[in-house]
Amino acid sequence: MPVYSAEGAPLFSEGSGGSLRLLVWLALASALMAIDLRTGLLREVRVAANALVAPIQTVATAPLHAARAMREATAERAGLVAENADLREQLLFAQAKLDRLAIVQEQNNRLRALLDARQKLGLRAQLAELIDVDLDPYRHRILINQGERHGVFVGQAVIDANGLVGQVLDVEDARATVILLSDPSHAVPVRVQRTGLRVIAYGSGDPGRIELPHVPFSADIKVGDLLVTSGIGGRFPPGLPVATVYEVQTDNSATFAVAEARPLAGIAGATELLLVSDETLALGPLPTPDVEFVGPPEGLQVPSENPP
Repeated sequence: MPVYSAEGAPLFSEGSGGSLRLLVWLALASALMAIDLRTGLLREVRVAANALVAPIQTVATAPLHAARAMREATAERAGLVAENADLREQLLFAQAKLDRLAIVQEQNNRLRALLDARQKLGLRAQLAELIDVDLDPYRHRILINQGERHGVFVGQAVIDANGLVGQVLDVEDARATVILLSDPSHAVPVRVQRTGLRVIAYGSGDPGRIELPHVPFSADIKVGDLLVTSGIGGRFPPGLPVATVYEVQTDNSATFAVAEARPLAGIAGATELLLVSDETLALGPLPTPDVEFVGPPEGLQVPSENPP
């Protein structure tokens, strides 16, 4: 109970008691710190207090650590996603370059094969690229990017690295139409390389087959025989590979044999072709040398035409 003075004001109020207790605790804390600083007596107390407070501190700071870990994981995942996308893009570019190099390598191989074919045949040849293909049951034609301005003419033979493709059917200024061996309206004189037998090969309407009808039974033709151009008619240079015989059977009249052959040229995968023509040179009279005629020396006795 507070005590009042003569003026009516309390000498010791409840607030002054709280301040006194605070001063007492501060003094006690200062004394303990001083004792601990000099003697280290409270070290074990501090260790025990830390051990007691550590779990509480861990639980209290767990949300903060979890939020920080989530932020780091999110940032790391975003970085990995971006890096993965960048690596995927680089992989696609590298794959595209690799595919392009493979295509260029394949084209180089085809061109090298065409060059080898030209050198083996010993023919004048010019390179042409395939523009369009027209294959239906009644017409087998292709379009090439060489025309009249490039020296292409109707009837010129067209080959690839493996054999005869066909001949030029129509010529425009900068392109030409080629009729294929397999066209039903096409025929080419061929020769069996093994025996020298000359026959005519006709297109069948099937890109993988040409026919040799009306072959006499006495003719020696077998499966596996190679057919080459015979040169008869002057349209195709002789010796161009054409096809390989894969079947020989009798016709409906049982009078002749019918042979079927598979063309050697690969139209399905061809992109470059060769236009060839024979390189035979006409031999004319030798030119007269432009040399001044010099007669016999003056001292040489030339017999007269009319002896005495």
